[in-house]
Amino acid sequence: MKPRRWISAGVVAVATAAALNALPATASRPYDPTTQTLAALGQRHGLKIGTAVNATALNDAGDPQYRRLAASEFSSVTAENAMKWESLEPTRGTYDWTAADQLVEFAARNRQAVRGHVLVWHSQLPAWLTSGVADGSISKQELRELLRKHITTVVKRYQGRIWQWDVVNEAVSDPWDTPSTLHYKGFWAQNLGPDYIADAFRWARAADPRALLFYNDYNIEAFGSGNPADDKTQFVYDMAKGLRAQGVPIDGVGSQGHLGTQYGNFDTLQVTAALKRFAGLGLATAFTEVDVRSEMTEAVRAGNSAEINPRLQASAANFSVLMKACLAVRTCLSYTVWGFSDKYSWVPDWFNDPPEGLATIYDENYQPKRAYQELKSDLIFAGPPYVLPRVAPRPHR
Repeated sequence: MKPRRWISAGVVAVATAAALNALPATASRPYDPTTQTLAALGQRHGLKIGTAVNATALNDAGDPQYRRLAASEFSSVTAENAMKWESLEPTRGTYDWTAADQLVEFAARNRQAVRGHVLVWHSQLPAWLTSGVADGSISKQELRELLRKHITTVVKRYQGRIWQWDVVNEAVSDPWDTPSTLHYKGFWAQNLGPDYIADAFRWARAADPRALLFYNDYNIEAFGSGNPADDKTQFVYDMAKGLRAQGVPIDGVGSQGHLGTQYGNFDTLQVTAALKRFAGLGLATAFTEVDVRSEMTEAVRAGNSAEINPRLQASAANFSVLMKACLAVRTCLSYTVWGFSDKYSWVPDWFNDPPEGLATIYDENYQPKRAYQELKSDLIFAGPPYVLPRVAPRPHR
């Protein structure tokens, strides 16, 4: 998607100065953690701070600031679109690895981890696949084999270079869908039934024994009613529990964290409780696509600070809620923002009736917003006994 641009208006001692790229503090020059990047501050907790990366922006010689911040501010990267099926195999049997390879090489040069996104999703599929199923030229049996081949091909290509894979993405419906009772939705469930989920994890594990394998979805930041008929988090929890009981090699659950300031959302303790429930299943967690959008009213677009400031403050609070909850649960391994600058945010193109924006932690001119500062503060002031280093699981077999 081409972005539409909106213009937005006691410290814990460091274990090793080298880890934070800083010289040792002295009496005359005390250590100042506010000068450190998010990546460096997250390192003390063993927490990866990541961003989705726009391939076009990364390669834009006219915008070097994007590449500089993507390299320096974050310790992990996710391909925004470059690893989705329509991007990798636009023509059947012919893969285009260019953009995905560039991101993996960029991460390696900058000593960053990579989150692979995404192996199985009902959206952004190549036209040859969906049209072939629709006209009957691709049978259900052939479709299942094509999925197995795709997962195997992609995972094997990047074996040993991907830290976490989003194996299956957004497989569960929402309460406002039809029917309103939560169910497995989309192209893959309709054509292969829900067993494709377990198959996908098994195929991914066979292709890479060491990568952490995640289920990824939105609107699962906290539990609601606890009824799997209308509580999406409960539905996903029960699904993950069932997969584990079957011996399916699922290692974690990713909560996307796409929030909006116009909604009530959740407090830190509610989100923490949800992460702990998933940890109780022996699963890691991660926030995988965090952004916090706001309605772009005429007053906001006109630059009215009385309208802009409350939105920026609410945005910062929501970013912070997810960060604090992640820090509180040792099996929450990473916190990834879905793009870091409003200049390249996907939100204005997708949420345009009414228009929304202001969703990231930097404005269009790469100036850090209040949200950025709150994330940095959370990382600086967190520590024992309530915040301890991460505990990463061994990949399930």
